[in-house]
Amino acid sequence: MTLMNPALRLSLAASMLMAVGACATPGKQGDELSIYAAGPRFGAHVVVADFEKSQRVDGASVLVPKPAVPKVAQSRVGVDVGKEAMTLHFKDAWYANLRVETGAPLDLRAYVPAGVLAFDLNVEELAQGGVSFKVGCGAGCERQVPFLMPARAMAGKGWQPLAFSMRCFMREGVMREGVMREGVMREGDDFSAVSMPFALEGSGSGRVGIAHVRFLASGTPNAACPDYKTQSVTPEMLNQSWSINHWGPRHEGKKAEVKRRNAAGEKTGIVFIGDSITEGWEKTGAPVWQRYYARYNALGLGFGGDHTENVLWRLQHGALDGLDPTVVVLMVGTNNTGDRRENPVTTAAGVRRNIDEIQQRLPNASILLLAIFPRDEKADSELRRINDHVNSILSGFDDGERIHYLNINQAFLTADGSLSREVMPDLLHLNEQSYEAWARAMQPALQRLMGQ
Repeated sequence: MTLMNPALRLSLAASMLMAVGACATPGKQGDELSIYAAGPRFGAHVVVADFEKSQRVDGASVLVPKPAVPKVAQSRVGVDVGKEAMTLHFKDAWYANLRVETGAPLDLRAYVPAGVLAFDLNVEELAQGGVSFKVGCGAGCERQVPFLMPARAMAGKGWQPLAFSMRCFMREGVMREGVMREGVMREGDDFSAVSMPFALEGSGSGRVGIAHVRFLASGTPNAACPDYKTQSVTPEMLNQSWSINHWGPRHEGKKAEVKRRNAAGEKTGIVFIGDSITEGWEKTGAPVWQRYYARYNALGLGFGGDHTENVLWRLQHGALDGLDPTVVVLMVGTNNTGDRRENPVTTAAGVRRNIDEIQQRLPNASILLLAIFPRDEKADSELRRINDHVNSILSGFDDGERIHYLNINQAFLTADGSLSREVMPDLLHLNEQSYEAWARAMQPALQRLMGQ
């Protein structure tokens, strides 16, 4: 494997970038801040990691070691280091990560928001995988840009220069700390102290090379990123490496099931709509479903990994066609939180957009809107607090007529608000006993809406 000719690279960069100056140091800002060029800069080091372990990269080739009892025994994650580039390779991986970590935090404020993150990318193989890019935004703050479909389109085409606007990695809105910086309220952004300036992440299987990583104070992006302000309300299919091959077929399968029911004259009394927690009724929760909801010929439309915009896409592409249920049970939003640490206001807007779509397509149905279930062990964890904030907004959607908000979260929590692995083994998804608790806690409201 060889990198693009340096002269060609300079020519491409010149056409893409407006200004390039001398390399900066952590204490001195310049037009360009090089993070990785034939090795990490500023005494930084590179780390490669999988779902369970991480390994510092010291040498030409590193394979992440497996624990004694691995959770994903078949996965393999490693990196090959060449003269100018690194290649992350991963197979059957839930998660693969190649990141640059600095000893002393870097000050990136000169590159936000007008600057760009630029690097060279070589996608050797990605037919069964996906990638994304991350930039740190302060202590405990990281921002991710997904790049699965564009990266797959680059496979086999050699080295390509990419430039992302730094606006892709920043947020404006209500800060977690509630502090005003430079007249702008931010969600935890602190680009004055960034210890993880860049990361390449992968999942599934693939080989992806990275080189010449740098920040530039000004430049023209040639790669797009989602608009975080509208992402939750913009219909989109779920594009994850682990889902892309079955998400669409599952959607078509659900539509076929509705068509079969209608042809047979079977009334669907209840429809459950949501993400993996709702999909779990077809798996771990199946025995409970049979006891409580088989009598209503209920239909489960839960899809693992879905965000509000993915549910919206399904609703707009036939998921409810031909149905006339009495009640729709809706719960979605925890993946907006977990994957993006999204502003609760935009997540709630996504839920509201789904409610509007359901009301338009099912004018006779009552909507039982569930509070997003608790996640994480402690009540004060970041993700739990975000979900709680979303729920406080969702409660205001209850109109006492067609939309009925219900919070049953206490059914899963201890007296001090903790969440036990005996209730949710991974502190997110339910076991059979928890599906029983869900059904019991929801039953009075459901029966009332069903007219019983």
